[in-house]
Amino acid sequence: MDWGTLVATASGAVIAIAGAVLADHLRGQRDDDRGRLQRRRDAYLAFIVAVGVCHTRLRQIAQGGAGSGDPDAASRAVLAEVGIYDARERLFIDATATVAGAGQAMFERLRALRRVVATGAGPSSAAFHDAYHPYLDAVWRYRAAVRAELEIAELSPLVFGWDNWDGSDRCPRCRPAASGA
Repeated sequence: MDWGTLVATASGAVIAIAGAVLADHLRGQRDDDRGRLQRRRDAYLAFIVAVGVCHTRLRQIAQGGAGSGDPDAASRAVLAEVGIYDARERLFIDATATVAGAGQAMFERLRALRRVVATGAGPSSAAFHDAYHPYLDAVWRYRAAVRAELEIAELSPLVFGWDNWDGSDRCPRCRPAASGA
C-alpha cells in the first residue's frame, strides 16, 4: 500500500469538505446580511410612512376637519392610531445609530407639531408655522440619513429647485420676511 496516495487522498477530501463548509457558511452569511438589510429598509420605510400619515392627520385637525371638539385628545389619538410608537420601536431595533438618531429627531419635531395642534392652532398661525419648518427639516434629514445608510445617491434641495430642506424658501409667510431683511 502506498501511504503517499492515501495521505494525498485524505488531504484532498479534508480540503474539499472544508471548502464546501466555508462556501456554505459564506452563502448563509450573505443571506443573513440581505435579510438584515431588507428588515432595515422595511423599518425605515414603515417609520417615515407612519410619520407622514401622522403629519397629514395633524394638519386635518389643525384645519378643523377632525370632527373633534378637543384638538388635544384628537392629536394624541392620531399618534397611537397610526402606530407611530410601534414603527419607532422597530426602527430602534433594526436601524443604525445614525438613522435611529435622525428618526428620533424627526419624531421629536412631530411631537412638537402635535403639541401646537393640541392648543387649537391652525395651519396659518405663527405657532404652527414655527413648529412646521423644523419638522420639515427633520423629515429631510432623516431621508438623507437613510439614503446614506443604504448607499443611495445623496439628494440636495437644489434637485427639487429649493434653497433648503425646511421649506422656508417656499413659505408665503417666510418669503416676505426674507425679502424685507
